[in-house]
Amino acid sequence: MKSAKAFSPSGISSFFEICDTTPEGKPILDQERVGARGGGFGIQKGTTTEVTVSESEISETHVSINGEETLQAETTKTVVQTLLEKAGGTHKVLVKHIVQAPIGAGFGTSAAGALNTALALSRVLDLNLTYNQLGKIAHVAEVKCKTGLGTVGPLMLGGCILTTEPGAPGIARIDRIPISSDYAVVAGVYGPTPTKEVLSSLGKRRQVNKWGRKTLEAILSDPSLENFMICCLDFAEKTGFMTERLRRLVRLAEKAGAIGTAQNMVGEAIHALTTSENAENVIQAFKQVLPEEKILMAKIDLQGVRLMG
Repeated sequence: MKSAKAFSPSGISSFFEICDTTPEGKPILDQERVGARGGGFGIQKGTTTEVTVSESEISETHVSINGEETLQAETTKTVVQTLLEKAGGTHKVLVKHIVQAPIGAGFGTSAAGALNTALALSRVLDLNLTYNQLGKIAHVAEVKCKTGLGTVGPLMLGGCILTTEPGAPGIARIDRIPISSDYAVVAGVYGPTPTKEVLSSLGKRRQVNKWGRKTLEAILSDPSLENFMICCLDFAEKTGFMTERLRRLVRLAEKAGAIGTAQNMVGEAIHALTTSENAENVIQAFKQVLPEEKILMAKIDLQGVRLMG
């Protein structure tokens, strides 16, 4: 029996553009080339994954999230299957995810779990694959399972990310806006929004893609943290994702001295960017309308996914 551990930051997406069709509108068939343009943050409240492998008569995979075995976690299971095919033989694989961020509310937890699994399982199976090769496997799993489009690449880097060209790691073009680790994100979460619903609604896709491209251009014309947040908030409004109770959180965060706020893509949640010393003021402001367990504070993660121990 062998095991390995990996950690991935959570990835908050602040705006995006769906890139899964050619300019002529035909579906892109190569899943490594499907992806998203967009931007957001890697935060230190992430996912820790332990992968244990033992010899077995038949190959089987068991996944638990925060101590409870789950029959879902399709993205993680797809990664396991891909790597087991590369390794050959039959193995029993146990994957234990400890997730610190809310699941399904735009924190990139499925991408984090998939990446961690790829890193740890590759280590246990002695597959000797590069970060980008493992990232491609996690990215394709996300695309196949419709849990995300462009979160894997940014989670490999951390910081304040801009994906200017879509695709899997090694194909996507990713840039960063300089940010230091004494910045924090305070998130207020009302609830989840299923990513699948957004990806399959034609009207929503049109809005997202129209404003996603304009948002990227507006950010690149002045790539400051302040302008990034202003443009992303504008994106949430123009695409119709913003709800009245989220607007209230935005006003509270601004009053509390946040640098800016944006909506989690996709989730009914807001993230406010602030300095670490001002984070408590934003938390107290959110407490006026949200219970404590619906508020998350985390410093920016500048390292990205990594093996542990």
